[in-house]
Amino acid sequence: MSALIVVVHAAFVVFVAGGALLVWRWPRVAWVHVPAVVWAAWIELSGGVCPLTPLEQAWRAREGLAPYEGDFIANWVFPWLYPEGLSREMQIGLGAGALLLNAGVYAIRFAPRRRT
Repeated sequence: MSALIVVVHAAFVVFVAGGALLVWRWPRVAWVHVPAVVWAAWIELSGGVCPLTPLEQAWRAREGLAPYEGDFIANWVFPWLYPEGLSREMQIGLGAGALLLNAGVYAIRFAPRRRT
């Protein structure tokens, strides 16, 4: 079960990071994507912990697996991207980056078209 939670958590992170590209093709996806981005950015900017992290930790304990320190991104994503742990500055950068990236894609996608 903990592996399933990791997959769901990873899918959520990928959706937050790249979901605006889905909105480009299917604009109605924005109704799900915008709240997901706001939630993820809030978690990162506030220094909070996503509720999936303690759920995953609880299932790891039930399965006899060792718990890990930190949050999902620090444990599963950052080891691929950064050799060091998740700092507060990195967290703020991730939250701001998610907002800026997605706001840029949305701005381009939904900008009024000029008639020539």
